[in-house]
Amino acid sequence: MRPSPLSLLLALSLLTACKSHKEEPAATPAPSNVPKTKIGLVLGLGGRGDQSFNDSALRGLEVWASGVKYEEGGYKDVPARERQASIQESLGQDMARRNLQVTPLGIIPVVLQSRVAEDYEPNLQLLVDQGVSLSLAVGFMLENAVETAAKRNPDMRFLLVDSPLLSAQNEPYSLPNVRTVVFREEEGCYLVGALAGLVTKTGKVGFVGGMEIPLVKRFEAGFRAGVAATNPKATVVANYTGSFINFALGKQVGQDLLAKDTDVLFAAAGVDGLGAIQAVKEARDEGKSVYVIGVDSDPSHLAPKAVLSAVVKRVDLVVYEAIRDQVQGRFQGGNLSLGLREGGITYAPVRLDFPGKDEAVRKLEELKAKVISGDIKVPTHPDQLRAAGETTGTTP
Repeated sequence: MRPSPLSLLLALSLLTACKSHKEEPAATPAPSNVPKTKIGLVLGLGGRGDQSFNDSALRGLEVWASGVKYEEGGYKDVPARERQASIQESLGQDMARRNLQVTPLGIIPVVLQSRVAEDYEPNLQLLVDQGVSLSLAVGFMLENAVETAAKRNPDMRFLLVDSPLLSAQNEPYSLPNVRTVVFREEEGCYLVGALAGLVTKTGKVGFVGGMEIPLVKRFEAGFRAGVAATNPKATVVANYTGSFINFALGKQVGQDLLAKDTDVLFAAAGVDGLGAIQAVKEARDEGKSVYVIGVDSDPSHLAPKAVLSAVVKRVDLVVYEAIRDQVQGRFQGGNLSLGLREGGITYAPVRLDFPGKDEAVRKLEELKAKVISGDIKVPTHPDQLRAAGETTGTTP
């Protein structure tokens, strides 16, 4: 079990509010002769409404698997057309290409919100005590809690999204009742970096990171490599907030980068990233030709005139497929790594118009094919770029 970094604890200590609480569903009970499976989810910090990682997991659990949506006071059924639109919007052309079938699974969702890191482990145990058959843990910060809960409850199954289990030596390992899923985020970041390189007019683009941890450094590395692939003369200015939960700080950092003449920002900072998106939206409203790229989920609805694209993690699909496997008796532990090839990572549709857009999108698809084939190896840390003179990724 790895210890929590001091910087992480300091950031988490800034959170206020009470301990965890359960979001009580108001779903229609199943007929007595058709028992439903209860599936639990412990949200990461930021919680419901983060427009990103947590909301994606909730979409897979609630809308896709259960056919309900949470509103004030409880759950309401989702009309079939609305549910299908959610699936189509998220999976797009991959629906047909991968022959994806996302059908209702007839489960009851049980969602717990964590207010501080100390809530994670008791929340997971609470799900076990409430009789869920599968517990879903969203975010790398839950790694320690999942490890503890899984060892304490060997008959319970767990899904850990965004982190492997790590030994005392910080090496990945597996437990038979835990499925872990990590993403090769750098591959998607490479593509949106390439897009930023093609779009920038000032020759300066910005990176807004959260905490300076290996996960976010992968985002920066891929983004830098992509920018260099299409615009070797462009400069990437990176600034870390040291947080994932401070909207105001993210907005301030975004404004500072825009003041330094960057005209495309990539926001990879959780709730802080929403602040950076707001900074670009306001600048855009003032008539400035600036853009922002989101992460985890497509934030276009938040700033439709400012969001260029996003690196999308298919957390919703990962959650849905784990639930499907559990319901069908096929859930297995193990470690999964998902990137462009597996469809676990993609980039959101480029909806805004700009000069040379069609050619830019074609270029992105060419680069995507080369990453999938292995012709391009995307770096996973900025040091790899510096060592190679800020090259674009390597070709074997």
